[in-house]
Amino acid sequence: MSARRATKRRVLVVTGSRAEFGLLRPVMAAIRKNKKLELRVCVAGEHLLGPALTWREVAKEFRIDAKVPMQRAGDRGRRDHAAACGRGMTEFASVYKRIEPEWVVVLGDRIEAFAAASAASIAGIAVCHIHGGDRAEGIADEAMRHAITKLSHLHCAATKQSAERIVKMGEPKNRVFVTGSPAVDGLRGIKMMGDREAKEYDNPDFGWLRAVVLLHPSGLPANDERRLTSYILEVLHWMFCGSVLVLGPNRDPGHEVIEKEIARWTEGCFVFRRHLPRDVFLGLLKRLARRVGDGQDHARGILIGNSSAGLIEAAAMGVPAVNVGPRQAGRERGDNVVDVAYRPGHARSTSGLADKCIPGLDDAILEAAHGVRASCKHPYGDGRSGERIAGLLTRIDPREDGFVRKRIGY
Repeated sequence: MSARRATKRRVLVVTGSRAEFGLLRPVMAAIRKNKKLELRVCVAGEHLLGPALTWREVAKEFRIDAKVPMQRAGDRGRRDHAAACGRGMTEFASVYKRIEPEWVVVLGDRIEAFAAASAASIAGIAVCHIHGGDRAEGIADEAMRHAITKLSHLHCAATKQSAERIVKMGEPKNRVFVTGSPAVDGLRGIKMMGDREAKEYDNPDFGWLRAVVLLHPSGLPANDERRLTSYILEVLHWMFCGSVLVLGPNRDPGHEVIEKEIARWTEGCFVFRRHLPRDVFLGLLKRLARRVGDGQDHARGILIGNSSAGLIEAAAMGVPAVNVGPRQAGRERGDNVVDVAYRPGHARSTSGLADKCIPGLDDAILEAAHGVRASCKHPYGDGRSGERIAGLLTRIDPREDGFVRKRIGY
């Protein structure tokens, strides 16, 4: 790779959702700090949807240079997402023409990342993809993650296995780097949520918070999404009464079914928050990691659902996680995770609750709360991903002759 140009290299980071921005934050901070790089920021897609309007969280920390509306209020299925992706590509093309980035940085597998990478690749702009090569077999977005890999020119893999998959997909080895996951960056510096702050989420009638639910659509039929949500909340209500905080799902297709079921259960039962800022969420996770109670009740709180946070951030922080259903199937996990399958049909839980499609969920919750060690092994790096990625964007010259011309590596 040739040396960088004399001027700062302009890097446009595209963020499309609250969760993905949480992972991109340390990368964006490292780019902004690097004297050889110029950070530009584009917010897109889910960030611009109400009522959360999470682009405002991005604006608190970084100057926003562009906005790309994609999804629309009332969008439901994957056909609506396909239309949103088309709108996004058109808008990203205009943004690139105005900002003229040398790098476009995207993360993961969402339609915002796919639209941004597609437009950049067609426009002849170098794409850096973070978290490529992962497996998440249970969602339709799996195909988009690997498509983004083939559109990209620099690959910042979260794990060694993911890097090996990228190479097997035909990407040149000298373009693939194991940087770790930026989700782990900065976790050691997160302060555990104190008793005063936790009162907002604890239920005073039922004692300390026992579980946080974070459940996203799994790509299942609507009735299965509803049953999956209902059974999780039913078992938690039976086990922990009101000592449960339920967070809202992301806006993937199927979210409205989950939201409706959550509303039915949280009214008078659980504490509900549509969204928590990332630092608040992480501070709450650290609180879950401590052991409280005595005797048989000497346990940790748990994170339950199907978010990647249970497999990555929770592992790095020693938080027990119960992963339910197919959404994260195939993704590497730390030893903090207890997996429970979702099986359509009839089964019986040991709690005595009939008609369960998640057999053994109550046993899994108890196993996680009482059996998971505080120190968990995980494959997602040492918390220095952001600075590694910024270093690669500095060292590798995307304007080198032939750099953006894709060639299969075998």
